[in-house]
Formats: sequence, structure tokens, C-alpha cells
Amino acid sequence: MNIRLFFTIVLLLSALGISAQTLTFNKEKKFKIVQFTDVHWTPGNDASKEAEERMNEILDCENPDLVVFTGDVVYGSPASEALDKALQPTVMRNIPFAVTWGNHDDEFDMTRHQLSEYLKGKPNNLTSTTDGISGVTNYILSLKSAYTDSIAAVLYFLDSNSYSPLKSVKGYGWIESDQVEWYRKESKKIVDSHNGCPLPALAFFHIPFPEYNEASRNENALLIGTRKEEACAPKINTGLYAAMLEQQDVMATFVGHDHVNDYVVNWNNILLGYGRFTGGKTVYHDIPGGNGARVIELTEGRREFKSWIRLAAGKVINEIMYPIDFVKK
Repeated sequence: MNIRLFFTIVLLLSALGISAQTLTFNKEKKFKIVQFTDVHWTPGNDASKEAEERMNEILDCENPDLVVFTGDVVYGSPASEALDKALQPTVMRNIPFAVTWGNHDDEFDMTRHQLSEYLKGKPNNLTSTTDGISGVTNYILSLKSAYTDSIAAVLYFLDSNSYSPLKSVKGYGWIESDQVEWYRKESKKIVDSHNGCPLPALAFFHIPFPEYNEASRNENALLIGTRKEEACAPKINTGLYAAMLEQQDVMATFVGHDHVNDYVVNWNNILLGYGRFTGGKTVYHDIPGGNGARVIELTEGRREFKSWIRLAAGKVINEIMYPIDFVKK
């Protein structure tokens, strides 16, 4: 690649809000993501070693191209130590990683902005922010084609915030309307730059939006995995799911937050999915089989992906292929 073309690509990625660091499909046109969620690392609590053990085991087994932490990484002070310990299995293996914050991360001695600034000192950190909109961890990562310089897939990260800012509305926070508009605009830019064709995309955030409950309660929707509690979604719906339906790029969303859920459910051709609780006994986690991770494997050039849950001792459960396994015959 000549230097002029390189800088042209960098400027284009910057204009689209996409990280310039290269994530690339491998020579088999595969790209593997391990999703760790709700690590809830508590400094000084030996129960967190269960999370460390599981992460080490899963990373050695899966050898992913990217690790995504979908919130509630930190669960005690000092938060910097909690981050150091929770990220160590990934950092020591030189695996690129991305984080989106949960409702607990900033409850201790560092704000969301401070946590994100701290991450900048970590090698292979891809976590970013978009100024001027609500939340902190709103950004986009692109996946480059294995054999060309083109972008082949997109990963959206959104900050689902923490708790309701309104006295009249109890419960958890929500992805604000300006974040939804940011997603809509960035998605349109990417589609327009690819001749009107939506690229295959996934979205990651911490707190599920209300459609998770709508989908999981519908007896006609195929649900695969464990559902031991209602989705602890916000009371306010700001239309992110509707925007994704309209943009036609996001194939699936993956969240955390609810420790005893790890299911996926197809809802109007978007797969609404959970990760697998990764933490130790610092919080509730009575999900059958214990802690683990979700694995997602994309194939370049196809609007499809494989996913499975990896548990202790290499056990794999709930392997699915989307959308094939969810097509009604």
C-alpha cells in the first residue's frame, strides 16, 4: 500500500468514527470474538480468582482475534487495580480488546472518563469515545478484509449508562436518544461509502434494551440458552432496536448485566443475545454450569456467524449458527 492510500484510508476511518488500528479477518476469512461480561473484579477478594482462572483457560482454548468486555468489570476499590487484574489475562497474551462500561464500573473511586483514560495505557486497547453525546464508551471498530484493503464488517459499541436520571422513573439507565441518532448517522455513512450496501455488523453494550423482554416472552420466538430472570431493562425505550431494524446492518446485539441469563433469541431478524457471566462469587451467579464466556465467529462476506458458550474444562454448550438455525421451515 502506498503512503497516500494509507493516509486516505486513515482519514476515511476517522471521518466515520472507526478506529484506525487494524483488525483483520484471517486467511480463512474468519474473525473470532470472545465476550467476557460482568467480571465484577473485587480487589482483595479471592473469589475473583475464579474469573481469572476461567479467562485464562478460555483464552488459551479459543485464541480469539478480539476480546470484548461488556461492562461491570470493576466491583471495588481501587478501580485501577480491579482493571489491571481483570484485564491481565488478555493483556499478557497481546490480544486486542475493547470495553464498554456497565452500571457498576464507576461506583467506586474512578469516573467513566477516568476509567477510559486509564485504559489508554494498556497495550492493544481499542476502547474509544465519541465526544458530544451521552455516555463514554460509544465508538466503532472496523474489521478489514483478509485479502483487500476494504472494510468487511463493523462492530458498534454503546454506553448503556447506569441508573435512571429521572426521579419519576425508577431502575436502570438507557441508551440516550442522542446516542441512537449517532448510531443512525454513522451507520448511514458506512452504508453510503459502500454503495448503499449495509456491512454485516454486531453491537455490544451492557444493559439490555426493553425488546429483550418482548422477545423472550413470545412463545413463537426461538430462544436458545438459559433464562433464569427477566431482563433488567430500563423503563424508557429510546428506539435503538427500531433504528437497527431500519438501518439493516446489525445482525445481533450482545449484552451482559443479568448474570443468570445467557440466551439468544431471534426478534424480527436481529438476534438479541447475552454473554455468559464471567465473574466469580463476588456477586450472584447461580447459572447452571458456572462462569464462562460467549464466543462469536464471523465469516467475511456473509451475513452470518457462529456462536457458542465456553465453560470450564473446555466444555462447549449452546452452539448456534445465525441465521440458519432460526429460520422457520
